[in-house]
Amino acid sequence: MLKQLVCVAAVVAGATHAAPADTAAVRQRLQLAPVVQGAFEQTKTIKGFRNALQSHGEFMVARGQGVWWHTQQPFEATLVVTPSRIFTRAADGTSSNVADAQAEPGLRQVNELVFSLLSAATGWTLTLTPRDANVAKFLAKATIAGDRFVQTVRIDEARGDTTQIRFSHQSPSDALSPADAARLQ
Repeated sequence: MLKQLVCVAAVVAGATHAAPADTAAVRQRLQLAPVVQGAFEQTKTIKGFRNALQSHGEFMVARGQGVWWHTQQPFEATLVVTPSRIFTRAADGTSSNVADAQAEPGLRQVNELVFSLLSAATGWTLTLTPRDANVAKFLAKATIAGDRFVQTVRIDEARGDTTQIRFSHQSPSDALSPADAARLQ
């Protein structure tokens, strides 16, 4: 599931667009904190399956430094996105690279998207739709909504699957603690 999140983020970052007026309005109201931490609940609905897949955990976004995405249920796993790489860390502490910025030039765009999506403004919704036919084969649209922070992200895949992520208990801070900085290593 973590790799799927990375793949979807890469698709969204690489080839989507929103109406210029929408993006300008969101940018005007952005109140980016250097660090935002909170909880998430993710629901993945797969076409043809009766029950949705549920997961939850905690996250941390440090502007310009990285994202730490810790899934606690149904299994423990961590995804770390930094400006130079994306890697996973298992519950036993072992880690493996998913992508490296030198090998994947689009990684920086993914990181910028993730960093900007998770810290935001008041009362807004932004819908991103593919402008590239190849991307549209996989992604129908991504809708991000929030207030002071992003509250929900919904990803509608072309084949009918959807992912809904709800964020809660978000708290901003001015700097990373040493323990939080270690999470990004």
